[in-house]
Amino acid sequence: MPKKRSGGGLSSTQQAAKFLGVSVLAGAVMAGIALPAVGALGLAAKGSVESFDELPAALKTPPLSQRTTILDADGGLIATVYSRDRTVVDLKDISPYMQKAIVAIEDSRFYEHGAVDLKGVLRALNKNARSGEVSEGASTLTQQYVKNVFVEEAGDDPTKVAQATQQTIGRKIQELKYAIQVEEELGKKKILENYLNITFFGQQAYGVEAASQRYFSKPAKDLNLQEAALLAGIVQSPSRYDPVNDEAEAKKRRNIVLKRMAEVGDVSPEDAAEAMRSPLGLEVSEPKNGCITAAKGAGFFCKYVEKVFLNDPVFGKTREERAKVWNQGGLTIRTTLDPQAQKSVQESLKDHVYESDKVAAASTLVEPGTGKIVAMGQSKPYGYGKNQTEINFSVDSAWGGSNFGFPTGSTFKPFVAAAALEEGRPPTQEYSSPYEMPYPDTVRGCDKPWVNDGGYKLENEDESEVGPYALRDAMAKSVNTYFVQMIEDIGMCPVVTMTDKLGVVQGNGDKIPEVPSSMTLGSTGLSPLTMASAYAAFASRGMYCTPVAIESITQKTGDQSKSLPVPKSTCSRAMSEKTADTVNELLRGVIDSGTGQQAGLGDGRANAGKTGTTDERRNAWFVGYTPNMSGAVWVGSPSQKVKMKNITIGGQPHDLVFGGAVPGPIWRDAMNGALEGKEAPDFNRVHIPDPKKPEDRDKGRGRGDDGKGDDGFIGGLINGGNGNGNGGGDGGNGGQPDPGFTFPEGFIQGPGNGPGGRD
Repeated sequence: MPKKRSGGGLSSTQQAAKFLGVSVLAGAVMAGIALPAVGALGLAAKGSVESFDELPAALKTPPLSQRTTILDADGGLIATVYSRDRTVVDLKDISPYMQKAIVAIEDSRFYEHGAVDLKGVLRALNKNARSGEVSEGASTLTQQYVKNVFVEEAGDDPTKVAQATQQTIGRKIQELKYAIQVEEELGKKKILENYLNITFFGQQAYGVEAASQRYFSKPAKDLNLQEAALLAGIVQSPSRYDPVNDEAEAKKRRNIVLKRMAEVGDVSPEDAAEAMRSPLGLEVSEPKNGCITAAKGAGFFCKYVEKVFLNDPVFGKTREERAKVWNQGGLTIRTTLDPQAQKSVQESLKDHVYESDKVAAASTLVEPGTGKIVAMGQSKPYGYGKNQTEINFSVDSAWGGSNFGFPTGSTFKPFVAAAALEEGRPPTQEYSSPYEMPYPDTVRGCDKPWVNDGGYKLENEDESEVGPYALRDAMAKSVNTYFVQMIEDIGMCPVVTMTDKLGVVQGNGDKIPEVPSSMTLGSTGLSPLTMASAYAAFASRGMYCTPVAIESITQKTGDQSKSLPVPKSTCSRAMSEKTADTVNELLRGVIDSGTGQQAGLGDGRANAGKTGTTDERRNAWFVGYTPNMSGAVWVGSPSQKVKMKNITIGGQPHDLVFGGAVPGPIWRDAMNGALEGKEAPDFNRVHIPDPKKPEDRDKGRGRGDDGKGDDGFIGGLINGGNGNGNGGGDGGNGGQPDPGFTFPEGFIQGPGNGPGGRD
């Protein structure tokens, strides 16, 4: 075994081997051609032995990963996201001091030699041989650029990064061949520009523009002499010469650069000396990467945009393809977010629900007729600390939301009414609507009937709620038994058809189960975005539009920019105009004289909506709209463990929380601010006749104790009372599965024990 010299240097055998290797390498360069014999040295980076000639002829240069900018509808910045913080700039936008500094310290003969500096190789060979170690490198800027291309291509794969940076003769041969190619194709100026855009400057900054912004909070074109020298000095070892963490070491390195610039004649000795005496002059900008830094409280919307990009096939056939484009960055994404609406939503949420409250609130606003999401916020900020969350309560789980959404209670009832109207039932339709009633023996489904094999019962919120009721009053008062009798009349399939047309799916993406509790009283978990988009169809006279968040995307690759296709909203008719107009009239009554009076907008602005509260008051909702905006507000416990009784929310004590009492005012304030200064169109009004007088009604109203009447309609849904309840009125009768648990189809969900009801 060869012996080392005393002092730890290389033995004579090792020195000879190193000398031989570098000599062969230098010989290949001097010849300017690829010698097959060089292949004997091997390519360690590729794990095989290949000749110089067998290397691919062209260097693959992947597009440089850059930051992506996400903008609101007015062009305001929401956030920047990136895998590598880089902004590619032209050489003309880089300070001449910076150009001279990097050349002086890294490759002072850059403009004199070709791809390889033979004098530099021989000088390094001589010095390293005498010292017994590799104390001086000989890579030119062109070779360093090639190495950085390998590193960029490796991405975040540690194995590939190690291969791209290992100090072997094989890797040097790769650099050599590609450096020759690059010199021939690009020329010195372009190589310098590419090098300054690709190299790493520490502190998460890739490229000189990001580095200039990070350390001096200014663009690279404005760097002065000492600032340029500091950045140029960092490149050799970003961790060792990090000016943020070791000013003394960074200053020492900066002054070495300044001295070298004077030696090669880039600056006068006097200017260099003056610059050496100056302080570092740092004005550090903290890295602002990702949706956690989003402005306007739009972190959740920002993350939703990212999820849309990664999930939608319009951006690539596979998730891997889409992720590659996202990580490459260089995107400018113009979104649908309206800054006025977003500000209003966030302010309303902040006013009514505190971050530290036991419950959370989420709200989403969409534009009827276009599907554009104009606002999305929640009371607990986006983040990972105390009273923060990364779960977007406004959307389904596939887009970063909760696993199952949240039970909606009586906000589901308008879908039942719309289905009945489409089936030909008149808006004056009456049912006996007793206070309490047994559930029907069977309810028709699309494929098979639902069977009440548990003897379940249903009740209204208040014992005074005893029918008969017509649809308008039943909707305004949110009478549970009325809507159960309605679905017994029409069956569940028309409701399934209606919710399918309205894009109503569970938070996990599954269809609404065909069980009466889900089909009438909102026991199934949905998201605010789903509800706001569905109600927007009422506002647009029956046209449902799928929600969209992205208006346009421009991608910059090198010097070129191109537009990318984006998902488009698909609008289709979900119901007739007559049905939608009738539902609008019904839901106007909810705000005018029903459970949603606290949500009314006033000021002559037409508005309609519906309240909802689920079993044991674990969830409270208000979903409402004007002809030009639709919004949903949810308040509750993400874990579904908090019963909103004797609770303080937003500093206000509540004995019992109702959909009209907490979500309603949030919706009101959010909508008022979002719509300020905008037109106030009216609904297309329809006349709903008053109910018949008692003496004109059919005989045999039915007994309130058993719900049976001469009309043959009976209804009921387990809801509180016997503890087997499921279903949702507006005041506590809506069952709600724990978001971490699913129920088999047909199983009655919810813990029961609720008082039943409405708001």
